Amino acid sequence: MVATFWRPQRGEGETVSRTQADQYLAADGLADRYSAVRALSEALVSPLSEADATLQSMEDASPAKWHIAHVTWFWETFLLRDHLNGYRLYDEDWPFVFNSYYEAEGERIARFSRGMLSRPTLADILAWRAHVDEAIQPLLEREELHPLIDLGLAHEQQHQELLLTDIKHALFQNPLGPQMWDKGVAQDTVRPQGWYSHPGGIALVGHQADGFAFDNEGPAHRVLLEPFALSASLVTNAEWAEFIADGGYEDARLWLSDGWAWLNQNKIAAPSYWQDGKAFTHCGWQNRAPDAPVTHISYFEADAFATWAGKRLPTEFEWEAIARGQEGDAPAHDPAGGNQLDGAEPPLPTGSEGLFGDCWQFTRSAYLPYPRFRPAEGAVGEYNGKFMSGQFVLKGASCATSRGHSRPSYRNFFYPHQRWQFTGLRLAKDI
Repeated sequence: MVATFWRPQRGEGETVSRTQADQYLAADGLADRYSAVRALSEALVSPLSEADATLQSMEDASPAKWHIAHVTWFWETFLLRDHLNGYRLYDEDWPFVFNSYYEAEGERIARFSRGMLSRPTLADILAWRAHVDEAIQPLLEREELHPLIDLGLAHEQQHQELLLTDIKHALFQNPLGPQMWDKGVAQDTVRPQGWYSHPGGIALVGHQADGFAFDNEGPAHRVLLEPFALSASLVTNAEWAEFIADGGYEDARLWLSDGWAWLNQNKIAAPSYWQDGKAFTHCGWQNRAPDAPVTHISYFEADAFATWAGKRLPTEFEWEAIARGQEGDAPAHDPAGGNQLDGAEPPLPTGSEGLFGDCWQFTRSAYLPYPRFRPAEGAVGEYNGKFMSGQFVLKGASCATSRGHSRPSYRNFFYPHQRWQFTGLRLAKDI
């Protein structure tokens, strides 16, 4: 199955096969997985004009072409520069503009200035990517580098999702409501019913398998859970509309103090991208599906809704315990399945069985280090650990998450006011 990408201001379609994501899932060798991930990144920018790819709509977001350049900087810096004898940088000035937050790598352009990078062009960056892809091939065969290469692949997959959410926010600023994809075929909404109950007790959480995980997913450790239940379904657009109609955004009793201040300061009255019964998507303005999961909400909004509903947000450990199937009624989850990004269809949350896909789900857990956590040595140790302050953990992956990039122990994290990602919620209750 293929889908046609819409290319603004060029008038030409371009097709990208669904098999790009499937190739990653099915690939046996590291070289094949590397190729599949890199191909998907380039497929995601193929619908964009040069102007689209340069847009930066807010400081939290980055231009699309910056994303695909930054991940290439990562490969060139931490693999080619450090491990390939005689390698010379493609352009010695580019590390300054494509480093993100790695203090060990020196000074860099201010984050809010990334949208001023009219040069290098998108074509220049794609040529750089091709150069790096060719140069890196011998390193893919070196077993001692495989952990670092796995990190690079996961890093690029993270930026694939950021690219999509950032360009959505940028295109939303345009009153013409431009499309990145043609309108996709409507899909039936799945609405699981009931609750997954858990008797409580001691649970082992954190990464426990032999495969790749980020450092913040470990070490595995034990936690004590009280009896609880987790909703089988995500909160929907229709339920959120009831919250609004009942004055949810006007009742200070429902809100955390910081949330109430944020709401009033920013005049928040609905999730992002909502307007007059419609929602802005990568396919432009669409009728809002009442039974689809609500997305683009902040932690403050999620917590207020849970209070209004007489429930609460789950902890990250409760969510993970259900996802791992640590009690008999838990569903069988396939982290590689669901409605996650495959490179052929637009990311649209439509509802899915299980806990993965659709939207990242807020938990009430602060993003903090696990017992015995130690960041990695060197610059890559800056990847996660230094952000463990003032943020909340989200679980479950979204419709914009690359396939194969989710697992029960995965810990996404954002500040409580941020909502440009595909963020939603699943209720929990004590039993």
